[in-house]
Amino acid sequence: MQTAQLDFPVMEAFYTIQGEGRYTGQAAFFIRLAGCDVGCVWCDVKESWETEGYPVRSAEELAQEAEEFPANIVVITGGEPCMYDLSALCASLHSRGKRVHLETSGAWPIRGTFDWICVSPKKFKAPLTEALKMADEYKVIVYNRSDFDWGLSHEKHLKDSCIRLLQPEWSKQQQMESLIVDFIKANPRWMLSLQTHKYIGIP
Repeated sequence: MQTAQLDFPVMEAFYTIQGEGRYTGQAAFFIRLAGCDVGCVWCDVKESWETEGYPVRSAEELAQEAEEFPANIVVITGGEPCMYDLSALCASLHSRGKRVHLETSGAWPIRGTFDWICVSPKKFKAPLTEALKMADEYKVIVYNRSDFDWGLSHEKHLKDSCIRLLQPEWSKQQQMESLIVDFIKANPRWMLSLQTHKYIGIP
């Protein structure tokens, strides 16, 4: 019988406002786990790829820190958080009345009980079908024109209630925004997501 994972390498944990996706503008405590094998060339947190040098913290310790803040939402992100079994961390947060949100590429099995799952797949390591089926929010980062068709290619696996989002990659914002707007006008099931936290200069 496999032992539940109770400790996690943590790059950072911080209190801020959710900057993108369905919960944009809402206060949230973020837990950014270290370690990622997806390797997006445009990743804005490449320092999260390695686990070396980051403290290993327990699920209980992280949940206690989250409890210090009034927001109901805790976002587990990375790196790629699903490299780890998040069941114990979810349980510790839920025991304190927190909503647990996940941000993942979908490249690893999702282990844990979540109130909201954002799957943002990357070309560098394909998403698992089971992860796509669990998504409450499906967010495609648009770096070039081919990302529209690539994002659409996974749509058949999504549940009907899943929110479909297109988000311009930050360095290509000006080039991609108008293309995204045109796409959404032609495909109104999709919505625009912007990285508002970068516009206002917060984590």
